[in-house]
Amino acid sequence: MLVLEIRDIRKLSKQIGYKEFFVKLICTLEEDYKNWESFDKCARLANHVDGGVIELMPISNEEFYSFKYVNGHPQNPKQNKFTVMATGQLSLTSTGEPLMFSEMTLLTAFRTAGMSAMMAKYLAKKDSKVLTLIGTGSQSEFQYLAFSCIFNLEEIRFYDTDPKAMEKFQKNMSKFDIKLSPCKNSHEAVQTADIITTCTADKNYQTVLTKEMIKKDVFINALGGDCPGKTELEKSLVKACTIVVEYLPQSRVEGEIQQLEKDFICTEVHEIIKKQKKLNVSTHGTILYDSVGFALEDYSVLRLVYELAKKNNIGQDMDLIPKISDVKDLFSLLDNEVE
Repeated sequence: MLVLEIRDIRKLSKQIGYKEFFVKLICTLEEDYKNWESFDKCARLANHVDGGVIELMPISNEEFYSFKYVNGHPQNPKQNKFTVMATGQLSLTSTGEPLMFSEMTLLTAFRTAGMSAMMAKYLAKKDSKVLTLIGTGSQSEFQYLAFSCIFNLEEIRFYDTDPKAMEKFQKNMSKFDIKLSPCKNSHEAVQTADIITTCTADKNYQTVLTKEMIKKDVFINALGGDCPGKTELEKSLVKACTIVVEYLPQSRVEGEIQQLEKDFICTEVHEIIKKQKKLNVSTHGTILYDSVGFALEDYSVLRLVYELAKKNNIGQDMDLIPKISDVKDLFSLLDNEVE
């Protein structure tokens, strides 16, 4: 069974290059969303605990089964621990044989940013130049890298309630040829924006964006509202937008649309990717991509990384599944140890 550690994902990213990796990832995501009907889907399984949530995200088709284990604990940074940590597995559907176990903290950042850029490719104005980031935590740099593969960005406007997070972001971004504009608040940050990404962690009803703040038609990439009782956008703003979600049964419980009536009409991502519906800010006004993260996206990044790791001889084969001549004689593994 192939095992990929943090160092393996870093090596893979460096060897391929982040731009090429994002291009491959976006193509893989598009391919899988085009095959939406072939997947056995369900909303993630969530255990809500004091201070956070712990989730399993499974999905399968005829070829592969995958799952991700992931948490969300907003107060973890106070203990110098990540808010989000994840691992994942890819298996053969036909036999159930595990093929790969992988770190997914880094891969979740990649796949989330890849999804953001993919949806902006379809929904945002083609000439988008200004990216606003509200929340400059672990996801922020990945967002820029992914969007820069699709758009010729000229400026990033950004704001975070934590000044240290803003300093971290500015330091990391200083190596890129892009204008950086730190802002005093969200209201200032969204001025002149073509694309707005919200990515805050606190588990409560927040009002990061209001309808009044949006002065022109934009693409809103809402990442932070991802569990019951947690939102980032004012209800009136949500209602005023054309809304796209990943998987409606999950998004109604976890997304910004949990604030709306159950019969509120939304478009699902697969309808956009298959071109069953055509939406764009240029013709439909402000569009909200109400992203909560769906298991299909983890499936996509896991199958891509499995293919690339095999091709580039990255990772370690570990003996996690017994190898014996008589598969019905599991006890033989212990026979020499039992008196």
